[in-house]
Formats: sequence, C-alpha cells, structure tokens
Amino acid sequence: MRLGSGTLVVRHGRRTGSDTATVLLHGAAGSWTTWTPLLSAAASDGSTRPGSTGSVPSGALALTDLIIPDLPGWGDSAAADASGRHSARPAPGITSVVALIAETARALGYEHWHVIGHSLGGFLALELAALEPVATVSVSLVSATTFSVVDSVRHPLTRFTLLPGYSALLGVMRALAVVEPAGRGLVRRLDRVGVLRTLTAPLFSRVHAVHASVISALATEVRPRAFAAASALAGAHDPARSWSRITCPVHAIQGDADVFVADSDRARLAAVIPGFVSRTIPGTGHFAHIEKPFAALEALALLEARP
Repeated sequence: MRLGSGTLVVRHGRRTGSDTATVLLHGAAGSWTTWTPLLSAAASDGSTRPGSTGSVPSGALALTDLIIPDLPGWGDSAAADASGRHSARPAPGITSVVALIAETARALGYEHWHVIGHSLGGFLALELAALEPVATVSVSLVSATTFSVVDSVRHPLTRFTLLPGYSALLGVMRALAVVEPAGRGLVRRLDRVGVLRTLTAPLFSRVHAVHASVISALATEVRPRAFAAASALAGAHDPARSWSRITCPVHAIQGDADVFVADSDRARLAAVIPGFVSRTIPGTGHFAHIEKPFAALEALALLEARP
C-alpha cells in the first residue's frame, strides 16, 4: 500500500463488512508470519486443543477484518535496492509508524480497530491507542516490551539485571549491525548448521519442541541494525506520559518464562492505564502465541470478555 506517509506491505482478509478492523502488529526480528499459529487456532472449530484449558469462547475474540502489516524495515516492507538486498535506511520514528498504521486501516475503509501487538508490536499498539483514542476500541498485548525494556536501553549497565536476556541480545545486535549484511548472513549460517536453536533457547520455554520453521523464520527476519534502532527509539520514549492518554481496555498475556518482560511491568502498566488486566500463560516464553496458540487465544478471549 502506497500511502501519504509511507509504503507498507499488508495482508488483509476475512472481511465481514464491519467498520472495525483487527490489526496485528509483529515484533522485532519478525514479520506477519509470526501470527500464523494464532490465526490457525482462531480458524479452527473452537474445540479443546492441547495447551488449552477449554474451548475458545465463540466470538469473544473474533479475528476477522484482519490487517496484518509488515512494519517498516521488517519482512516484505523493507526497501530493496536493485540487487535485491535490503537497504540500511534509518528506522522511522514511533509516531510516524503509528500514523502509517492508522492511515492503512482508514485507507482500507475502517473507522475503528482492535489492535493486537507482540513484543515491539505491543509497544506500538499502546502508542496507537494513545494517539488514536477514539478509533482504537481495544488493545491486546502478547509479551509486550514496555517499561523494563525502556529502562534497559537507557541504563545498560546499572539496569542490566532487570532484563539480562534482552540486554545481552541488544549487545549482540549492535555488534552485528556494524558488519551488516554480513551479520545477517552469519545468523542464517548458524541456523543451517543447527546452532541457532540452542542460541535462541532463552526466547522459548521448550525450544526443543519449537518447529524448525520458527527458528528459520527468526534467522530470516533478523535485522540487527533495525533492532538496535528500534530499541534506541523505545529508550528515548516517555511511555508513562504517552500511555496515560489511553482510554480503551488493555489486556495482556505473557509467558511465565519470558525474558523480555519484567515482573514490574504489570504494576507499572496498571498504574498508568485504567482497568489494565493481564494473565500469564504457563509453559511459554516470549512467544506464547507460537508455543501455545490455543492457550494464548483463549486467554486473550477471556480477558476481552471481562466486564
């Protein structure tokens, strides 16, 4: 989609005629494909599945009228030069990305939207709700990177123990960014020889059970320079001031082994967002929607159904 504020590659479907869309925002080192397990779960018959404590409540979290962009600089939305290699343009600012998402939804004919964001996408989902309070009906967060990530970026030494997994990964990404695109090539080679699964173990609760395609997708989508740039933008942001403007319901799920979400994040989000509620998915890490998609979908549906 070529829009006034930029260009995005967007997947759009399951249209019902409603004026309210469901926008899915992926995280860093990701693309629209990170949502395929959750989409498959939502498209099932709703019967009980492994990892779920019951059936998904019918209609409680309808994934219809979907808008699933590859965020700027990620997936197919990355600009490419004549050789087909991804360019190294600076990452756009948070406000401009959010404006582009809103413009995309309106260009497709929607006046309102529910937004679901994973990791960095959760950060953007909250910012979208803050900047578009009338149009944003609800926000659902999946392992959203919020206050603790901001603190880790601002104070990498004194707050290292807050999120050591994230801080270590950011250091690696910054190092790989210096030699990009060779850094991306190295990550893909590590995947081919089977080493990347071990290196990504902290991101999952049971990495040995994760399908090989998930690990390969991480190898394909990793963009060290974009990851470092996005982290820097988050570190320069004032989330408490911005997110205090949110008026819609905000629901969150996270894994019990999530290395990118600190215990303090829940209380800090509740302090600035009225009615904030959250739920933990046992046996999952930073990708609950991939490790246990039915349980994640069910948890989001139950939170959405709360009075």
